[in-house]
Amino acid sequence: MAKLLYQGHGSLRITAEDGRVLYLDPYMGEGYDKPADIVLITHEHHDHNALHLLQMRPDTAIHRPADMLQANGYRTVNLGGGIVVTAVPAYNKNHSCRECVGYLIVVDGVRLYAAGDTSTTDYMPALGAMQLDYALLPADGVYNMDIPEAISCAETIGARHTIPIHLKPEAPFDAQRAAQFITPSALIVLPGEEITLYRKGDKRWQTPKQN
Repeated sequence: MAKLLYQGHGSLRITAEDGRVLYLDPYMGEGYDKPADIVLITHEHHDHNALHLLQMRPDTAIHRPADMLQANGYRTVNLGGGIVVTAVPAYNKNHSCRECVGYLIVVDGVRLYAAGDTSTTDYMPALGAMQLDYALLPADGVYNMDIPEAISCAETIGARHTIPIHLKPEAPFDAQRAAQFITPSALIVLPGEEITLYRKGDKRWQTPKQN
C-alpha cells in the first residue's frame, strides 16, 4: 500500500508500493531523506517550492504550474506504474488561477485531491462525483479558506477522508484550528505522522491510521 507522510504546513511525501517517492510542495518538516522520483509544485510561493531540500535523481519528474497549465486546459501526466497526476483549478484573492493549481493524484488505485493554496472553486462540485479516497484542504484563514469554508468544501467534495493542512502561515501545524475542523470525513494527521493510503473496497478503508 502507498503511504503518506505529512511533513507539516503544505508539504507531504507519498511513497508508492513500488518504492517511488513523490513530494508535494516541499518546504517544511522532516522526511526529505528519500530521493525524489516525482515532485509536484502547486505554485511558486517560497513556502511551496523549496527544491533544495530534495535529493534529485537524473530522471526526477518535476511538474509545476508553468507546465501543467496549458492554453487548452489543465494537463494530465501519466507517470507509469499506476501513478497519474492531473492539475485542477486553485485560486483565491491571494493566488491567481493563472499561476496556481491543485492536483488529483492516483497512486496504487488510491484517488487523492491535494487542493494547493485555494478557497472554494467552481471545480469542487465535480470532485463530488469522483468518490475520492482522500482530500487535503488548506485552512489557515489568512491566505486560504478559513475553517468553516474548509468544512463546506469537504462536504461538497465528499472524499472519504479529508485532511486539513496549511493551518497557520509559516508554521507546521495549528492544533487548535485542527480541532475545529469538525465534519464526518475529518482525519487529523500530525506533522511527522505517516499513514497508509487505503483504496475504496479495501476492508481497512475506514481505519486509515492502521499501519
